[in-house]
Amino acid sequence: MPYTYNTPAQQEEMLQAIGADSVDQLFDVIPDSMKLDRPLNIPPALGELELTSHMQELARQNTNITENTCFLGAGSYDHFVPAVVDTLAARGEFYTSYTPYQPEVSQGNLQVMFEYQTLICQLTGMDVSNASLYDGGSAAVEAMLMAISITRRNSKIIVLESVHPEYRQIIKTYFATIGTKVVTVSDASDLQSVLDQSTAAVLVQSPNFFGGIEDIQTVAEQVHEAGALLVCSIDPISLGLLKRPGDAGVDIVVAEGQSLGTPLLYGGPYLGIMACREEFVRRLPGRLAGQTVDEDGKRCWVLTLQTREQHIRREKATSNICTNQGLFALRAAIYLSVMGPTGMRDVATLCLQKAHYAQQKLTQLDRFESIGDQPFFKEFVIRDKQNDIAGLLRKAADFNLLAGVDLGRWYPQLEDCLLVAVTEKRTIHEIDQLVEVLGS
Repeated sequence: MPYTYNTPAQQEEMLQAIGADSVDQLFDVIPDSMKLDRPLNIPPALGELELTSHMQELARQNTNITENTCFLGAGSYDHFVPAVVDTLAARGEFYTSYTPYQPEVSQGNLQVMFEYQTLICQLTGMDVSNASLYDGGSAAVEAMLMAISITRRNSKIIVLESVHPEYRQIIKTYFATIGTKVVTVSDASDLQSVLDQSTAAVLVQSPNFFGGIEDIQTVAEQVHEAGALLVCSIDPISLGLLKRPGDAGVDIVVAEGQSLGTPLLYGGPYLGIMACREEFVRRLPGRLAGQTVDEDGKRCWVLTLQTREQHIRREKATSNICTNQGLFALRAAIYLSVMGPTGMRDVATLCLQKAHYAQQKLTQLDRFESIGDQPFFKEFVIRDKQNDIAGLLRKAADFNLLAGVDLGRWYPQLEDCLLVAVTEKRTIHEIDQLVEVLGS
């Protein structure tokens, strides 16, 4: 795309239109202490050949996940992606299609959205799913905003400390300017002390950030007794074994959908999943595709609902999310359809069994101990008695092992703890190698 600059005359015309004297005046709202007080150290421009070489040099600094054994987790997981997902999702009809803003989007894309919604509802036990959001973090925010709109309570929301810390930070950023108090509690046992009639919603994650499985049904009963809504962030893979959140009393389900057929991709882009009970459908942000028949009686699909569209509803829009992740929703739909209930159960079982095997082997070493006794799915926390997590990770990297996530990054009280994730891709040999390296 060519870059067309604004001429000085055009800049002056725009400044006059908005009543500004100069471009610098547009930045007066920024404190002087935050402004750079020196020239930018920008090197001279490169020719095409030199620039291409430089970009290739930068790209070589990336670590390819196939060159390592990955025990990283914390929201992004190294799951197996069947070849059919890449093959179908890479078809030109899908790969290059425009984001489906308009109701007249192609039948193929509408059918994909409908199938995706159907599969997500079957997986989560909810009544309605939208056709995706940006990622798990933005989906969590949208769910809390949706709960405030439904309950008409804007005084307070409650978030458990075991929810992904980046999700909690996104929520705090959104709510910093709208006057709703964000209350954080250490665990579900503390909910009763802060739940009251002013609470709009409670956000819980299960399996939580540390891998532990929460008692969702009990939490749902407490939340509903206060007249609030329960929002639950889930790991889609875990639903191959665990009770569906819709069957446990959850009102709104959100999730990071990366584990459903999307590689790690250096951290994104990913897929935000969101589903709810039918009575809340008019408050659900995003797009909903529906199935109907045309004038000839043939089955077809339509964009049934897009309540969030600011270009249609303006200030009444349910969300300012400007697009969806249609291509990644397609990947999730393909993954779920080819795996089926049996495949999802098999993957979840392998994750569960291998994670428990790894935890048992590591905690048998003198150097490590487990934290708490909460049941876990595919992630767990171990404490390093020598308090040298950084050294452990460096040592493991020498053996091409991505050993886990340093929890001290988000939880200072857990600076001596490591979060380890074990997916179905990890072999017993790889787990034994991790134990040997960390224990030597």
